[in-house]
Amino acid sequence: MTTIYRNTTVPNSRIPTTIPSYLPSGDEIRLFELAYKNHLPLLLKGPTGCGKTRFVEHMAARLHRPLYTISCHDDLSASDLMGRHLIDANGTYWADGPLTEAVRQGGICYLDEVVEARKDTTVVLHALSDERRILPIDRTGEILVAPPEFMLIVSYNPGYQHVLKGLKPSTRQRFISLAFDFPDPLLEAQIIIGETGIDQASAQRLVTLANALRNTAEHDLEEAPGTRLMVGAAKLMMGGCDPQLACRAAIIECLSDEPEITHALMVVVRAIFGN
Repeated sequence: MTTIYRNTTVPNSRIPTTIPSYLPSGDEIRLFELAYKNHLPLLLKGPTGCGKTRFVEHMAARLHRPLYTISCHDDLSASDLMGRHLIDANGTYWADGPLTEAVRQGGICYLDEVVEARKDTTVVLHALSDERRILPIDRTGEILVAPPEFMLIVSYNPGYQHVLKGLKPSTRQRFISLAFDFPDPLLEAQIIIGETGIDQASAQRLVTLANALRNTAEHDLEEAPGTRLMVGAAKLMMGGCDPQLACRAAIIECLSDEPEITHALMVVVRAIFGN
């Protein structure tokens, strides 16, 4: 059986045409640039909605590299990353997965919430994340050598992951690590304003709400509310939605399905947006 190799276009890849806005909170841009220059893979860790994905999008655009983003889940397999043989009317051909395509094109491959993927998925990253920087493809007999422009990035939320899904030390120690957290109040208000155009006072109220909910998250919520939720509420408000309704739809209902908890959280919303 003859295998045909085709240049395939991976749907979740793109070359950014504009640089997404990003306000740094520390030295993360400089560290990213140094990791990229020295061909080092990068691990981003931090809570959901704190800006990890936006940071990667921003840096890919700054470096003018195509970005391949994979949202990891329980059913994600090594084949989903590397590719598989397919059949059409012309016979059998090999279709690259996003990881393989990123290596071929010298792009940035970003695996979001990597610990959610199956164990065989993280194993295929080992040869790419050490000094070899290769991707062996057993099904085609190829061994791809990553070009200098290629970069591997993974992320996860250490506060949310189950102990059985933690990142193995043998994987973790292959990466340069950057720890992310929610922005400080002034910076977070700037982010909300920059993303939505909302007024300063409303942005500050949203930040006050975010921090109030984060302070109680350990007791009542699975996850603390991220900046992403605040931006969603601000967009609804800018569209003419009542602030309390916007907060309920974009923030509170996203945090819990328990009526008692959502009721308690809405008490906080009304205290902040009551006037």
